[in-house]
Amino acid sequence: MELLEKLTAWLRQLTKASVAVLALAIVLQVLFGSGVPFFPVDVVGNIVALTKGLGKEGLVGLVAAWVLLSLLNAGPMKKE
Repeated sequence: MELLEKLTAWLRQLTKASVAVLALAIVLQVLFGSGVPFFPVDVVGNIVALTKGLGKEGLVGLVAAWVLLSLLNAGPMKKE
């Protein structure tokens, strides 16, 4: 059980770090454009494409967005 708790804590920290890197990539891309050398991926473009894709799906897209938001805000990643 202790191993599972350590793994969950590690995953929680990894998720927080990933969200922080994503936020940094968005800010850098907004400030400097899509040519940021150490973030070669078009982060803002990918987020816009994901949003458009979910929007095209109507109710299914809305449910998918709700599930993704729920996974980030609750479940094993949320600290008690």
